Amino acid sequence: MATVSDVQFIRARSDKREYRRIVLPNALQAMLISDAEIDKAAAVMGVSVGAFNDPDGINGLAHFLEHMLFYASEKYPEEDSYSKYITEHGGSTNASTSSERTNYYFDVNVDNLRGALDRFAQFFVKPLMSADAVSREINAVDSEHKKNLLSDGSRLNQLQKHLSSKDHPYHKFTTGSLETLDTGPKEKGLDIREELLRFYSENYSANLMQLTVYGKESLDSLQSLVESLFSDVRNTDKRWFKCPGNPCPEQYLQILVKTLPIMEGDYLRIVWPTTPGILHYKKAPHRYLTHLIGHEGEGSIFYILKQLGWAMSLMAWEGSDSKEYSFFSISIRLTDEGHNHTEDIVGIVFNYINLLNDSGIHKWIFDEMAAISEIEFNYQDKFQPLNYALFINAMMPLFPPDEWLVGESLPSKFDPILIQKTLDELSPEKVRIFWESKKFEGMTDLAEPWYGTSYSVQKITSDTIKQWMENAPDADLHLPEPNIFIPTDFTLHAPKEEVKFPKIIRTSPFSTLWHKPDNKFLVPKAYVVVDFHCPLANYSPEAEVLTSLFVALLRDYLNDYAYNAQIASLSYGIYSTTTGFQVAVMGYNDKMRLLIDAIMMQIAHFEVKPNRFAVFRETYSKDFENFKFSKPCSQATYYLNLMLNDQSWPLTENLEALSSLNADDLSNFVPNLLSRTFLECFMAGNIEAKEAELIVTGIEEILWKAPNSVFKPLLPSQYLTMRVVMLESGLKCLYRIKGLNPKDENSAIVQYIQIHQEEALLNVQLELFSLMASQPAFHQLRSVEQLGYITSLSSREDAGIRGLQVIIQSTVKDPDNLDARIDAFFASFESKIYELDDEEYKRNVKALIDLKLEKFKNLWEESVYYWGEIISGTLNFDRFESEVEVLRGLQKQDFINFFNQYIKVDAPKRKTLSVKVFGSNHFAEYEKSSEECDSPQIYRVEDIFSFRRSRPLYSSLRSGLCQIAVTTKS
Repeated sequence: MATVSDVQFIRARSDKREYRRIVLPNALQAMLISDAEIDKAAAVMGVSVGAFNDPDGINGLAHFLEHMLFYASEKYPEEDSYSKYITEHGGSTNASTSSERTNYYFDVNVDNLRGALDRFAQFFVKPLMSADAVSREINAVDSEHKKNLLSDGSRLNQLQKHLSSKDHPYHKFTTGSLETLDTGPKEKGLDIREELLRFYSENYSANLMQLTVYGKESLDSLQSLVESLFSDVRNTDKRWFKCPGNPCPEQYLQILVKTLPIMEGDYLRIVWPTTPGILHYKKAPHRYLTHLIGHEGEGSIFYILKQLGWAMSLMAWEGSDSKEYSFFSISIRLTDEGHNHTEDIVGIVFNYINLLNDSGIHKWIFDEMAAISEIEFNYQDKFQPLNYALFINAMMPLFPPDEWLVGESLPSKFDPILIQKTLDELSPEKVRIFWESKKFEGMTDLAEPWYGTSYSVQKITSDTIKQWMENAPDADLHLPEPNIFIPTDFTLHAPKEEVKFPKIIRTSPFSTLWHKPDNKFLVPKAYVVVDFHCPLANYSPEAEVLTSLFVALLRDYLNDYAYNAQIASLSYGIYSTTTGFQVAVMGYNDKMRLLIDAIMMQIAHFEVKPNRFAVFRETYSKDFENFKFSKPCSQATYYLNLMLNDQSWPLTENLEALSSLNADDLSNFVPNLLSRTFLECFMAGNIEAKEAELIVTGIEEILWKAPNSVFKPLLPSQYLTMRVVMLESGLKCLYRIKGLNPKDENSAIVQYIQIHQEEALLNVQLELFSLMASQPAFHQLRSVEQLGYITSLSSREDAGIRGLQVIIQSTVKDPDNLDARIDAFFASFESKIYELDDEEYKRNVKALIDLKLEKFKNLWEESVYYWGEIISGTLNFDRFESEVEVLRGLQKQDFINFFNQYIKVDAPKRKTLSVKVFGSNHFAEYEKSSEECDSPQIYRVEDIFSFRRSRPLYSSLRSGLCQIAVTTKS
């Protein structure tokens, strides 16, 4: 029997879940969470064994073991039966390996927890690691490594590790590759499977495991379940790994590292090793400092750098995945001008640190931070059970049990001495500066061994930094003002009558207002969307680029004022769309009107600041250029989007347009952009109908009724919609192209099968097929055939047009071969469709029904769904219920007929478009297949835009909706 701990958990006021901590006789700790309202159950096993435990000479073994435990067990020997069970019952599963910990987790439909947990438990009881599976999965780990070889994030992370003590495990390469897990061990006479078994036996012990189980069952039932399934996990009383502390001795401090990145864009990263903040989580010294150093309001480091035109972004954070060491980091994206003033920027950073030293540690700043944290904790949203279980599980090895629900989220003890001590660690004597730029081409003399990153190192002294501080421009650095956006009114405005779905409560020549009051979640929060429909936003590449620059500058201008709102959990976003741009505001409704009005005033009185325009034009140019360094599967998806979506422009044309634009062009464009505008508004949550109407009325007064306003109502004929290209039945279209980065060995394919336009019966048949085929496709194409680490089958929607897509990225097979293997999978799956017994069919239907009947966890989930129905024009607010009724009446033969008509390789209504990107490994295959003749059923696309123009378009689901609104008087 397990030992039950009598723990009084610190919990949020609104938390109605039940909790219990137990310890099994084998010393395995478990946290049980009971919640009768959930639709999904979840479980997480954290094992306090990670990459730092890798034996010398076999880098990546812990990560490789994480991969292998998914395959099979003595109790469930069929390969991949665990993943199959999870998928068939509406769930998902994954794992991750960090320095000192490995996490395994899943969620599943709530009635299937026992079956999933039984299979999951066998990972830790008696896993099978067959020689065949081991030899195959090494390729998957190697593929995972190869996909990261051209990732600047992975490269810099490994470089930082490389420049540390060789005797510290932080120095290790931990992902693993063919070299470290196959060829290297073989050269030493080692059998990698035997090493895996030894590593598992020597390290995986019950006393190092923490289990979190979240289900609808009572705590007693969950306890009984855990006792029956996990008591057999072996306990060898393995000692916890003890990390040896700071990995950066003196020779790795006071260094300036210049490194050559893959992508365009200069970054400056200033790093200090520090005492881990987790050791003082209630006093939160690092949070106090990151709050100030990472601030973006007036007087902050970023504000000054932005005014000088030297920076595009700044982030400050502290962290590591160990309690023995940590790093305090500042990351700054530089402009080209900023690159020329790096010494000045470092000087400004240290001048701000001096300011913090001179001005003292302020209790009001700590109290403000603590107040926001307390509000966030007590009014926290419910979220997906798996995410909650992952959070709790991460807390278990770090905090006492009564604080597992809180972690470090409630700073409560102001300790100015400790904050000052932490600030003292951010000194010139301890700094490590990493400077990334393509301008260092030919100026580096060293290479990091695992990723080949070129770099150089020079020592910098405290006197050097002192000189940079003295030479830095005078700047009005100062502490932030008190935050006016911290909410104080948490009154709930319950609707007078139950409103199940959004409804239009106001129309005018300028706008439509949809409203959905909250009668379910009962939180003092709201979700507001204002969609600006502007016909001139996207009519040409120049217009699309200028609209994007307008939106970017809007965000930039607002940031000084609105950054405090984001700190106070009142977030906002301004985004370009295919038909204009969109403003979204979400968070506590108390001060929301302040923020909305500020955004609208900025739009109404927009003026182009030439210096900021130049900065964003430069940044956008680099971002466009960087597309060629994106993953080949992302490039393939981009080409597919370009071929399907009418009125979309290629990045090459956008880049060409950008090169000739100036600030005056934007100044002239914006009044035209806004001259014909219609607003579609959606307001949900703790906002009464009258208040919602007042907000929209206020927006109209700011935009349309101000003196000299450029805004005019949209004409009905100007309403635009996104439309999608219709493919031809019985024809397979191919688009083939070389990858944009000749150094990338990876190739990729997206095979897209277009099915239908929005219709309930076909919707559910497509979703059912995707549910049934996704896991077998992954297993066959990725696990068995080892085609590539990135492999997926999923449904896809474009403006109400639904289809199926299979994505593979590979170094081992060219795209033509991948395309053939996808077709071979569909051919082999055909027999499984025909052999489908009634029980298995019903099980999959039930899994999909359970998925559709899942309740929204919070206001955001519900609001995003309803807004999606509004903006797409479908307005099917009871979609899930209506589609469940269709599913319940769906016969197996109907489903088989659907497969035969639309999906199988020679189906009469099959409409296929395969986009193939050839990596450098397969350039020869590209040239060879370019000369081959195609069958009559194959159409080779030579020019994307000729193809797009030659095809009919599906009708828009939004036709007429806006016209009704603009011709209706309020």
